[in-house]
Amino acid sequence: MGKVMAVCTSEEKGTQKTNVHSVHIIDDFGIENDAHAGKWHRQVSLLSWEKIQEFKDRGAKVDDGAFGENLIISGYDFKSLPIGTKFKCNDVVLELTQIGKECHHGCAIFQAMGDCIMPREGVFTKVLHGGTISEGDDFEIIEE
Repeated sequence: MGKVMAVCTSEEKGTQKTNVHSVHIIDDFGIENDAHAGKWHRQVSLLSWEKIQEFKDRGAKVDDGAFGENLIISGYDFKSLPIGTKFKCNDVVLELTQIGKECHHGCAIFQAMGDCIMPREGVFTKVLHGGTISEGDDFEIIEE
């Protein structure tokens, strides 16, 4: 079982997100007041806490949400899971729809470190059932 380590949002696309500690998630839409919410397949992004820690161990100074991730979760290597994997956190049910993404040029993290983990470690989900997610909540795989 995983654990929610941070919950992040941003008002504009292409900017770092900020840890807001708790969010309301809307069915088939995403996180309320997050720039990436909408009727598409990348409603909520997930990144492994362990992968962020490995990146920090290489000298990166990054805050929660720096990679544009919505949820930082400990306990899973998300990129190793198949598309269609379903996750549950409280009443929220998410379905894995995409692994990785193309990094936009000019990423501040890439410019500082020569690397960015979101393009290969980050995953995207759609919301099958909404609810509330907060730091410290349990996060589990319910179907692979």
